[in-house]
Amino acid sequence: MLVRLAHKMTRDSIVDGPGLRAVIWTQGCRHNCKGCHNPATHDFNGGFFMDIDDISLELETLKLNRGITFSGGEPFEQPLECLEIAKKAKELGLNIWCYTGYTFEELINTKGFRYKEGWIEFLKSIDVLIDGPFILEKKNLLLRFRGSENQRILDVPKSLKLKMPALHEDYHEIHIEKAAIAR
Repeated sequence: MLVRLAHKMTRDSIVDGPGLRAVIWTQGCRHNCKGCHNPATHDFNGGFFMDIDDISLELETLKLNRGITFSGGEPFEQPLECLEIAKKAKELGLNIWCYTGYTFEELINTKGFRYKEGWIEFLKSIDVLIDGPFILEKKNLLLRFRGSENQRILDVPKSLKLKMPALHEDYHEIHIEKAAIAR
């Protein structure tokens, strides 16, 4: 199976989740967020194809990485391909983070007009989801692991169990939002 990527896998990232992480950069995004930090990943015909087996072999060479992060582009535009990569990462004991411009509510709405086959299965393989589009007017450089205040850091297993978004207790900077409310 082939996946369309924007870049080769990044190794040892310290900004795409906690600890050292490998980042899978998917190609293709419908959101086209104003101010996106990676607009070269939007074109669905851009990037290059890579065999998932080759990515799996690369994951096996990771030594100190705590997990992998799917970014892009939009990983949920290629959910079945990303699911296969996630399965290999889980076999290797890696945790999985994913950035998406979709909201958790959109991803679990199997009757929604945007729903794609494989969304739920891919979502079930993810430990932490940063959801929602980047909104330039809500950009906040003080936020950890997200770019704008509307984006949420979600505990996916807990969210799926509750069937509603559950903020991740370890990473979501609630104090920043409380400070903004107090103003």
